[in-house]
Amino acid sequence: MQRIWRREGLKVPQKQKPRGRLWLNDGSCIRLRSERRNHVWSYDFVEAQTHDDRKLRLMTLIDEFTRECLAIRVARRINGLGVLETMAKVMMVRGVPEHIRSDNGAEMTSKVVREWFAKVGAQTLYIEPGSPWENGYCESFNSKLRDELLNGEIFYSLREAQILIELWRNHYNTLRPHSALGYRPPAPQTIQPNIIHLDQAA
Repeated sequence: MQRIWRREGLKVPQKQKPRGRLWLNDGSCIRLRSERRNHVWSYDFVEAQTHDDRKLRLMTLIDEFTRECLAIRVARRINGLGVLETMAKVMMVRGVPEHIRSDNGAEMTSKVVREWFAKVGAQTLYIEPGSPWENGYCESFNSKLRDELLNGEIFYSLREAQILIELWRNHYNTLRPHSALGYRPPAPQTIQPNIIHLDQAA
């Protein structure tokens, strides 16, 4: 056996100590678990197209703790300014998160994006290049979006895509059960009592 190994140029691999994934405090994104609402948001991009084969780009933004989809921006192109516009609209309603997780795409690492996040007080968490599993919550959401909507719909225009995707987002947040939340939706729909308006009463 040893002669065969030497003839083939094989070497016995050196034993390596088992390594675990440590939750370090150096800002590495996979090492920071969300602990409360608005603690960690994450965002990513999804590709789709309209019926005429023109590209659609979707920016998905979620709260990792509540699993709620905070926004889905749908456009032909989304640059750094588009990212900031989407973030600003959500922050005006939900407040500023402590951390924002993303990959290393040009729209996410541009100087204007990093400086704006720093000004509003949100720390950036960039995943390791080529490691999409480190943005697992957003990747999981994007997979559901594709399986449940994008793969089964034909969008004839940008506007139609925006409307249908927003309807799906609202359904995902308020009605669709989520296994990680005990089969409850991230933001259950509130049942309002019947209100008689003055013009109806008259």
